Amino acid sequence: MLIIGLTGGIGSGKTTVCNCFSSLNAPVIDADVAAREIVQPGKPALTQITTLFGQEILATDGTLDRGKLRDQIFSDKSSRKKLEAILHPLIRQQMDKKLSTLNAPYAILAIPLLLEGKRRENLDRILVIDAAESQQIMRAAQRDHKNKSQIRAIIAAQCSRKDRLAAADDVIYNTGGLEQLSHQVAELHNFYLKLAAKNS
Repeated sequence: MLIIGLTGGIGSGKTTVCNCFSSLNAPVIDADVAAREIVQPGKPALTQITTLFGQEILATDGTLDRGKLRDQIFSDKSSRKKLEAILHPLIRQQMDKKLSTLNAPYAILAIPLLLEGKRRENLDRILVIDAAESQQIMRAAQRDHKNKSQIRAIIAAQCSRKDRLAAADDVIYNTGGLEQLSHQVAELHNFYLKLAAKNS
């Protein structure tokens, strides 16, 4: 099975692209979904995070308040590293477990911080979703209700657009509408099917 690592900056359109691949029956395993699953109440990861950051990062129902945690770690690099040391191995395990159950020509692993985490092993290709910074800021502001300075700070903390494109085997340019995006996904879907058949 061909393994495609999908990544892109905040507001680039990763979720929309993943939905397009899913509509073509391509299996998509999302690191963000895995991250939410491993921090459910009763899971060891939530206990470790609470021990590290305190009870104040929990919502009233005992679930992780991701917004509070994000605010706490964003300006503190050492805290972010500690959190990543807890989460990343568990997220990887969860994704690998899901991957092992699949029987498909290819699968998409959606990993927002793929290049920041330097996780290239076990990936056959890297697919980057690209957009202009102005588009990223506009989309993220509409989606997350953050102010533009917060979004610019997130963009600055992520891998640069130049480095992301340099690492890409394939690129989807999310600069137009959904129809243009769907067309690019369909072309890549056919390309991946042919590549998978050739390598099988």
